[in-house]
Amino acid sequence: MNIMGDRTRLKIMVVLLTLLGLAALAYTMVCLGLRRWQTRLIFVPDSHLQALPTSLGLEYEEVDLAVGEGNAAGTVQGWWIPADTNMPAPADPVVLYLHGNGSNLGDLPAMAQRFHQLGWTSFLIDYRGYGRSQGPFPNEERVYEDAEAAWIYLMQQRQIAPQQVMVYGHSLGGAIGIELATRHPTMAGLIVEGSFTSMYDVVTGVGQYRFLPIDWILTQRFESLEKVRSLPVPLLFLHGTEDDIIPPVMSQSLYDAATGAKSLVWITGAGHNNLPDVGGNLYVQALQSFATQHVSPATTHANKP
Repeated sequence: MNIMGDRTRLKIMVVLLTLLGLAALAYTMVCLGLRRWQTRLIFVPDSHLQALPTSLGLEYEEVDLAVGEGNAAGTVQGWWIPADTNMPAPADPVVLYLHGNGSNLGDLPAMAQRFHQLGWTSFLIDYRGYGRSQGPFPNEERVYEDAEAAWIYLMQQRQIAPQQVMVYGHSLGGAIGIELATRHPTMAGLIVEGSFTSMYDVVTGVGQYRFLPIDWILTQRFESLEKVRSLPVPLLFLHGTEDDIIPPVMSQSLYDAATGAKSLVWITGAGHNNLPDVGGNLYVQALQSFATQHVSPATTHANKP
């Protein structure tokens, strides 16, 4: 009988079982950590504003909206920028702009200028935790509430008809805009730039997470694909063919799933964050055509306080 050999094998088994136990513990801790802290990976708020509309000669009004209750209470700051009266648009559109996860209002003066030059009034907002908006760290439910607060402001304080308002969402803002459209299907239209089908699809497309139980971990779902299937709101999808952050095929899937009035415009050579610049006239024409088709003539004055 080889007692020494048996003892050696036993020690090896103990070491292996210990290593397997530690690996299982580490795996479990990673899963639990991602489930609890995933908002820190999805949302990247920055309080610093790089520029103001006045840097491009735009007059604007800062608007602070109270939102949330209890520990989630805060304020959403927005910029109200009236249309250029020298560039009148046929129906006097108002656009509510929802930015992506790593942006804030300070990145948007050029975007506001584009709307201004189109003859559109714009209202651009920061979610709680972004820019000068105050409140707890963002999550899916809270950014939906923030967009809802902006919509209510337009309807009640500005007294604008929903058929005069377009919502424009970029990237994560597109998913927020889709949710807002499910709540307010009488809006004039929804413009979705460089957005995704669902957060699950985004995460499973990242190789480093494929070994994890994503369906259990993920609480921030942003199920845009399911929502557009029954959305009656007119939709304009925009996507750059060279987008290396959100695959262009996701806009194609959203477009295919939508059952109402819809358009899909590809901007050749555009990435995730430069689509308006690369798109040039094609981009501007797409916006103008969409507004002309779907925005109802103003029944109230867009600058009413």
